[in-house]
Amino acid sequence: MPVETRLRRLDQQLERIASDMEKTKMAEYVDLLNRPMSLIWRNLLAGTARGVGIAIGFTFFAATILYFLQILGALNIPIIGDYIADIVRIVQIQLEGKAY
Repeated sequence: MPVETRLRRLDQQLERIASDMEKTKMAEYVDLLNRPMSLIWRNLLAGTARGVGIAIGFTFFAATILYFLQILGALNIPIIGDYIADIVRIVQIQLEGKAY
């Protein structure tokens, strides 16, 4: 195989490798690792956003459950209705800050 053909193939492979490395954004990652304050700031922001999202999601979920429990309690099903009414009453008292 002639040298020129080998060099052309090698050049194509190097171009493909360089293109693949640019797609993985390796340079940005190394730059981020070299600036620890930037990395700490990004992680702090991401953690705060994740925590707020979890709090909002749990609040929505708990409110939905309480809403359905109140609806079931209003149906006056003898055994289930009393149990659910007790749960709703306990939760409402806890939300007001009183001991039950």
